[in-house]
Amino acid sequence: MSDPNGSSVALRGDAPGTILIVDDTEFTAVALEMACSGILGMEVRSVSSAREAVRILDDRDTAVRAVLTDIHMPAMDGFDLIRFMRSHRTHVGTPIIVVTADTDPETPEQASRLGANAFFGKPFSPRAVRRTLEDLLYVDVNLE
Repeated sequence: MSDPNGSSVALRGDAPGTILIVDDTEFTAVALEMACSGILGMEVRSVSSAREAVRILDDRDTAVRAVLTDIHMPAMDGFDLIRFMRSHRTHVGTPIIVVTADTDPETPEQASRLGANAFFGKPFSPRAVRRTLEDLLYVDVNLE
């Protein structure tokens, strides 16, 4: 497979799968869906709570290849979702991107410490989120 620059790229991991967006704000979820749509080998699915995300992650029939999550959500927050993923063997290596309006200066460090791979504050650049996601999902086979 080739990226737009003509480089040969391959999906990290076994096979195509799902990009899971976890955000209780519809506007953000839709913007992230649009940013992620059309990524080779991926379908995009959106849920409004971390608890719904856990149910999907626990479903053996759904191959979640990456998670984009907000931090502040009711019942279970994004930090708890990251903890859940990093404590389960199946999801320990799944890329996690945090996209949040949280302005606490310690939030990016806490997200990273818990195991998030990238952090974006809101407002965010859809192009930058997509580029980061693609970097996490694909490996340039010319470099290996």
